[in-house]
Amino acid sequence: MTTTSGGGTFEAATGDGVPSPAADAEQRSREVRTALDGLLQIRRLTNGRGGDPTAVPADWERGRPVRAVALALESGGLVPSSVDAAGARVGTGYRVRAGDRPGTAVVEWLGPPGSGAAQEEPAALAACVPALARLGWEALLYRGPRGRRFLEVEPMAP
Repeated sequence: MTTTSGGGTFEAATGDGVPSPAADAEQRSREVRTALDGLLQIRRLTNGRGGDPTAVPADWERGRPVRAVALALESGGLVPSSVDAAGARVGTGYRVRAGDRPGTAVVEWLGPPGSGAAQEEPAALAACVPALARLGWEALLYRGPRGRRFLEVEPMAP
């Protein structure tokens, strides 16, 4: 996607990574802005429809909805969940995973046991919707097992 100043490859936070140190917040913010600028440039060059590059996702994004949706959420200022080295959830926030249908993603609001993530879920997922819509993603709210809510996200029609 985008190369970071450290020489690695930028990966949008899906909510399944380890927490970033607070000292790296400013650097991460710069990397997210650079990745978003790159994504918008891809849209300008490939959408071929002219107009607003934020209106609809490019084919590149449609093939990688988890990465694209995670970038939309992170660039919208939303906080990803996180896990420790053993895979136990340690931070409350969004988690993006592949949807059941090709080209879709699912956004959940998760946290460690006892964190209150389930109570935050309605408002937190509602806050995700405008961040996704501003970059051409449509999010529909569903209830899953045990009454937990989630968003199914797909690209808006051109």
